[in-house]
This record gives sequence, C-alpha cells and structure tokens, in this order.
Amino acid sequence: MVKKIFTFCLFLALGLSAYAQEFSSRMFHKGWLVTEDQDTLRGNIKYDMESNTVQVIAQIEKVNTFSSKKILYFEIYDTILKTYRQFYSIPYQVEANYKTPILFEVLYEGKTSLLARERIVLTTDPYSQAYFNGPASTSEKLVFTYYFVEIDGKMTMYNGKKNHLFEILYKNADKVKAYVRDNRLKTDEMRDIVRITAFYNSL
Repeated sequence: MVKKIFTFCLFLALGLSAYAQEFSSRMFHKGWLVTEDQDTLRGNIKYDMESNTVQVIAQIEKVNTFSSKKILYFEIYDTILKTYRQFYSIPYQVEANYKTPILFEVLYEGKTSLLARERIVLTTDPYSQAYFNGPASTSEKLVFTYYFVEIDGKMTMYNGKKNHLFEILYKNADKVKAYVRDNRLKTDEMRDIVRITAFYNSL
C-alpha cells in the first residue's frame, strides 16, 4: 500500500509539467466505485472534486452521475499518471454546524493519514512577452489542498506553512523538524509531505 502511494506521488510530481494541459479529472479512467447502498460498479470513471461528482459508464455507454453523498469509495487506474489512485467520500464540516460528504484522495494511510483535494486554476504570467503587446499569457495548473486525519477521525486542513505542519504533527515535532532539515524537504510539495507523513507514522 505504502509503495503504491509513493509511486503515485512520484509520477504525479514528475508528470504535471509533462502533461501541462491534460488533467486526470477531465478524462475517463478504468476503475470501480462503491455506492452508499454498497453496490459496486465497474467501468469507466471520471471524477470532479470541485463539484464533488463522479460519472460512471458501467454498461451500454450509459453515463451514471453520482454526487459525493451517494458514494463511499472509488478507485481508478489513472491513464495519464499510469498508476492507481484511491478516493473516499468523507463528511467534512463546510459550515459551523454542518457537515456533508465530499471527495478526498488518499495519499498516505496510517494512524495519521494524509488526504488531498485538487482543483484546476488559471495562472497568468505577467512577465511574458505577450504582456507587453497585449493580454498576458495564461496557463492552467493543478493546485492541491492537504488534510491530515487522525485515527479518531479528527481532520485538519493544512495551510501549507511549515510551522502549521509542525503544529499538526506535534507529538514528535522536534524529530519531524530534524527530518525535514536533514533531508532538505519542502513542506509545500506533495512528494515531500508524503515522506514526512510516513516518517511521522514510523515514530
């Protein structure tokens, strides 16, 4: 399981630039999905974390669309990244007194697990040549938000800042700090955050 997760993160980190305009969420992938009613559907799957929906073509080219409220779990073989990816629908507090299931990807599973959500954003290069002669050049990229989940179910959204990471992993913060420093890890990059999480779980 851990080997699979690290393999995925390596492919993702190296593959984003190579597939600049090809995003996994815009394509169908082979996989399977478990509904809220415990039914299992196998076929081609397309996910959308921004709308928290999943489309499944299970048979006769019929497209079935499920909201995250109707899903427990799904797994795909990502045809862009060439690796398996796992997603869960987990209740999340979107307002002060309101929780609703939304989609999360599992990056590392342990006593302290690491989840992620992704979105596609449009970025502008103000220093491009186009900027001086007209509209600035734009491009799309994936942006990730990370969440740490304790074994008791407590979930914390990580803001990407080093000090916040050490606050979340407080039980062995000094050892985590030394590990990050000694290995020159970046606390805002997926591959390194997964390594840090794995190290924390090993303590």
